[in-house]
Amino acid sequence: MKYSLGTSSIVGCVFALGCGTASTPLTSASDDSSGGSASGTGDTTGGSSGGSNATTMSSGAATTAMETSAADADAGDDGPPPVKLDTLALPDAPGAGPCGGKGKGGSDDPDFSYIWVANSTEGTVSKINTVSLEEEGRYRTRMDALGSPSRTSVSLNGDVAVANRSGGVIKIAARMESCPDSNNTSSGAADLKPFPDGCVVWFTPFAYTSQRPVAWAPGEWSDASCSWENEMLWTSGAQGEAIDVLLLNGEDGAVEETIPIVGTPAGYYGIYGAASDADGNFWGSQLGVGNLVRVDRGNFEVETHPMSNIGGYGMTVDTEGRAWTCSSGVARFNPDDSTWTTNPNVGGGGGCMVDANGHLWVGGYGGGAGGQLISVDTETLVVDQMIPIPNYVHGVSIDFYGYVWGVTIGQPFAYRVDPTDGTFETFMGLTGPYTYSDMTGWALSNVVGGTPSG
Repeated sequence: MKYSLGTSSIVGCVFALGCGTASTPLTSASDDSSGGSASGTGDTTGGSSGGSNATTMSSGAATTAMETSAADADAGDDGPPPVKLDTLALPDAPGAGPCGGKGKGGSDDPDFSYIWVANSTEGTVSKINTVSLEEEGRYRTRMDALGSPSRTSVSLNGDVAVANRSGGVIKIAARMESCPDSNNTSSGAADLKPFPDGCVVWFTPFAYTSQRPVAWAPGEWSDASCSWENEMLWTSGAQGEAIDVLLLNGEDGAVEETIPIVGTPAGYYGIYGAASDADGNFWGSQLGVGNLVRVDRGNFEVETHPMSNIGGYGMTVDTEGRAWTCSSGVARFNPDDSTWTTNPNVGGGGGCMVDANGHLWVGGYGGGAGGQLISVDTETLVVDQMIPIPNYVHGVSIDFYGYVWGVTIGQPFAYRVDPTDGTFETFMGLTGPYTYSDMTGWALSNVVGGTPSG
């Protein structure tokens, strides 16, 4: 029986996350359902459960976030928004009509920008404002604390879906006006409400022993509501050696279609990572060297392609519709001729994501520090930039101001990195995090390219 909490209503001229631009990915070694450290130390204490504790760092020096700009003192408690990077200007939203081709208010700026990070060991997900670096909400992802959430995916309307590795998918509204009960919702890490929080739109339970992937597919842009309508959500689950890919209704979480993946052994975890292309088709990869799976959204036909000899961990899809798998090396799949192009010597380890300028960002170790973000040219597959950061980051995402985010595994840190000069700010307050999927919604926005899919 599905537990539904009603539907989310988007009113007015909402910023669609299809209006974004940025770049970043990340990588790590192995998926431990306990959310443990990829470094092998087993340090999963996670640190503070408080709100935001941000610092700005460059070349080993640190100052408080309030000292980073003289303008901060006059900008209110949250400080000014980060400067949008010149090379990553936000494109127009789709559609004209009452929305004027822009988000709310006709501005180039997004209405909001959040990164959603799963606190796996705590069974929660954090909603972090990418501008202020403040945690604005923390939500339980199942009735119990045993779901072990990992992958998060943000829709073009900004709402998040979270998959629990032990089964079950939840949708949480980003905007208060879309919450079923906005008077009973979390305000931060210290304000954890009983399940379901008032901003939980729906929860759909599943009995799979491994349910990792979750990926929003684009809906149709509406000039009437200035929002994306009829959004759908992909997920996948494994039980024994059987794998299913499922398409869920984005409004109420109902299962619209179940597609058995025949001939692909579940292996460790079934389908490990997933992403949607511009047409809303499902792409999923397996851990290590398994199969790359594509499900057509229109007719639900399944294609399977053997992965390259470079073991896969993270995965993403770029604007050309090419699927990428990432670990210590990277591999690019061309669907036109079913061929792989690889670079085995990148030095990554976990998630990956493509930015607006044709760079695949991967997270890795080393670089004279605990970790680094690595940029790979998507055409040549040559490494063209390496940014050192204090800790290995497992998850990578890009926010809608063009900054690359790296999320650690097991440790309480997330880093917001300026790819133009390598400086970064640190969010401290996560609890046993493990996330390396589309945490901001940038990846889906990037492949859609600012045009409605319907």
